[in-house]
Amino acid sequence: MKEILIEVKNLKKHFRLSNQETVHAVDGVSFAIRKGEIIGLVGESGCGKTTTGRLILRLIEPDEGEILYEKENILSFSFREMMSLRRKMQIIFQDPFSSLDPRKSVENLIAQPLKIHNFGNKKKIKERTIFLMDKVGLTREMSTKYTHELDGGRCQRIGIARALALDPVFIVCDEPVSALDVSIQAQILNLIEGLSKELELTYLFISHDLSVVRRLSHRIMVMYLGLIVEVASSKELFGNPFHPYSKALLSAVPSLKLSKQRKRIILKGDVPTPINVGSGCRFFPRCDQALSICSHIDPLSKEIKPNHYVACHLYT
Repeated sequence: MKEILIEVKNLKKHFRLSNQETVHAVDGVSFAIRKGEIIGLVGESGCGKTTTGRLILRLIEPDEGEILYEKENILSFSFREMMSLRRKMQIIFQDPFSSLDPRKSVENLIAQPLKIHNFGNKKKIKERTIFLMDKVGLTREMSTKYTHELDGGRCQRIGIARALALDPVFIVCDEPVSALDVSIQAQILNLIEGLSKELELTYLFISHDLSVVRRLSHRIMVMYLGLIVEVASSKELFGNPFHPYSKALLSAVPSLKLSKQRKRIILKGDVPTPINVGSGCRFFPRCDQALSICSHIDPLSKEIKPNHYVACHLYT
């Protein structure tokens, strides 16, 4: 079994609003990612997926917890140490247009991280930029183009090239295909998957599209209102989900085989808010299998099968 690259322990991030209310965006998540692994993070919009990814990279500072990179807690790193670490940890953003400076050409966009980290002289940066364009499928004729002249797929290829520029080890993919047309999504997913094998990259792949996550991920984490409620291998989760929320999510995934169609589970009630959450299971108001204990005691994550963890009172 490969060594652990990233380990997150009891990570929390709360946002205080002007009216004294608190958004519990991430409320105590713990997990580990092994070298070369693609781990998916899924859940409804607003559950804390993107915040979790940005906390790991320290793009947002956490309120509590630890983030270990190769067993070192990066929350204690100085600015200089973090600058060095950022060469190894990168992110591909969701929206390829808003994440790129429209005033810069494709060549300058890809070269920007190389210049910031003093990669080398102009000739070396130029060679590296051309190499990266070839790697992600951008023709050299596009080097002088600007983002408004390109489609979403090509702009996302620029984002991927920028993420690869400094030879990272770990990349957070924050819904990298959700803003693209379906035909373009397949091309970008093929690119991301191919690069992971060729360069032995480790990914945290964030998405609300379970079909996409199933295709790429070795393991999947299901998140609900700032908490991880289930963790299992991709095959195990899709074949035998335990948490009622996971079952509801998976019931919405279409299958080409009529014999494998799941009965659709429609969750009752409105999507709750992460503002000033109380005690008890956060899925309790929408759960059709809720027990009396669920309303006032938080369920702890428990390993109910080898490497299959669930936080639900039904299994404790």
